[in-house]
Amino acid sequence: MRGEPSCPKCGGRVRAPGLFADTWQCGMHGTVHPLQPVVPPSVEALVVVTNRARVPVWMPWPLPVGWLFTGVACAGDDRSGGRATAVACSGPGPLGGPGELLLVAEELGVGLGARYAGIPGPDPGPGMRVDKPPHVKVLAAGRPTPLWHVEGTPDDRAVFAGEACGLWLWAIVWPEQTGLLMYDEMVLTDLRDAGAEVDLVPCGALSPRILS
Repeated sequence: MRGEPSCPKCGGRVRAPGLFADTWQCGMHGTVHPLQPVVPPSVEALVVVTNRARVPVWMPWPLPVGWLFTGVACAGDDRSGGRATAVACSGPGPLGGPGELLLVAEELGVGLGARYAGIPGPDPGPGMRVDKPPHVKVLAAGRPTPLWHVEGTPDDRAVFAGEACGLWLWAIVWPEQTGLLMYDEMVLTDLRDAGAEVDLVPCGALSPRILS
């Protein structure tokens, strides 16, 4: 499962800092924060990411009934720290069938959320109509946080985005109808602040969504 770091925007190969550049480089996107290889979901994997992250590591907590933690990813290196994180959770959808949720926290311009959302990015752009009322609200680290539906995404998913703790917060849900989950005033916890509760996170099989 271990591999090489990749571009958070396109998944392509990246070149490590060296003689001609002191940053990670993608042939298409230039300087990037490298997406680290994804490992099978475990409490230990979560701890590694939370210790590295400079941005929140969001997870619904408590998890919806029947849902499990199914993956975590981090963009950044040992020098810069994690500048984007993604947490995958999977479980029964509100209308039946399996559902998947990917929560991304990232700095401006990293592009990981847009990649999972299936849009050019690197940020939500004009697809997030902030001139209209927000579609859903979540409680992120104890603060009411509005999220807007992002237009122009593939039909197989629902994408919401907004700002939490001064950073982008993305919620990408498969299939689209599982987006109803976001209308239940979801409570998000930054796992960097969860302490020993991280040990209680139930783990499932690795979600293919976090590898896409």
